Amino acid sequence: MNSTDDRPSPILRNERTPSPKPRQPPRNNPYLPTPTEVFFLALYPLVLLFGTLYAVLSPTVRAAPYDHTTQSHIQDPSLAPSYFARKNNLFNVLFVKKGWGWITLSFIGFVLTHPSLKSPRARVKAGIRWGIVTACWVFVTQWFFGPGIIDRGFRISGGGCDAETELGMKGLVSAAACRAAGGRWKGGHDISGHVFLLVLGSGFLLQEVGWVVGRKRLLKEERTVVMIDGAVKGAELEKERRDREEINGDELGHGGKFAVFVVGLSVWMLLMTAIYFHTWFEKLTGLLVALAGLYVTYILPRFVPAIRDIVGLPGI
Repeated sequence: MNSTDDRPSPILRNERTPSPKPRQPPRNNPYLPTPTEVFFLALYPLVLLFGTLYAVLSPTVRAAPYDHTTQSHIQDPSLAPSYFARKNNLFNVLFVKKGWGWITLSFIGFVLTHPSLKSPRARVKAGIRWGIVTACWVFVTQWFFGPGIIDRGFRISGGGCDAETELGMKGLVSAAACRAAGGRWKGGHDISGHVFLLVLGSGFLLQEVGWVVGRKRLLKEERTVVMIDGAVKGAELEKERRDREEINGDELGHGGKFAVFVVGLSVWMLLMTAIYFHTWFEKLTGLLVALAGLYVTYILPRFVPAIRDIVGLPGI
């Protein structure tokens, strides 16, 4: 009779069940803004919504005479509901009307003074990104193989210059030409140039300064990119280590502080625009066009490697 086999079961013989690997948090979608970017981008429609509701609910603003042709309140100081409702207020004349100059000046100051942007490569790529958003600004507000997109949209939607008929003049296809002829630009959909400029410019500075300054301390999340082989990786893998220095002390620096000031003033003037100028739909289209420009500049390169090789990513 065979004896019972007392040898331990193979399952018990010096074998350990491997401990499960900790689950990695899901990567951010490279086709969409990161959660932090969504938070800051959401501030723009919230500011516009608050300003629009304030204009509707405020007895002072609601009772003030409004000129629907110029999309602003009557400019007589005694009738305007606020100093900021007048187009000749100093903030509008000296800041918004020269807005892209202020955006560019603050950006140059940051690039030339921040230690992480000392390498020629980093500065060139930052300059390329500035060139892209500047081209967006030019195409929308100034020139797009003729009149800018805002003026083209106004004409396509049925608007025009009253001087064309009243003065017998033809070919006044831009708001600037119409005003120069003593006419008024009316009748069509007027994409808010102020909203477009203020959102595009401040969003540009937030991307350029935020990812450089906040990458180590504030922005713990990662941007993801699509590699040439289609794999989704963290953007830090593409970080060039040459010509980089550790950032110590005052990370913003004077250039960064000036850029933050320009962003803050832009948001304030965006609120004033939301309260005193344009219809809600004109403000909405100005916002959407600006967000499209930011998406092309900062999100598109994350999933198109060929573009990313040219324009780079801020802080990488």
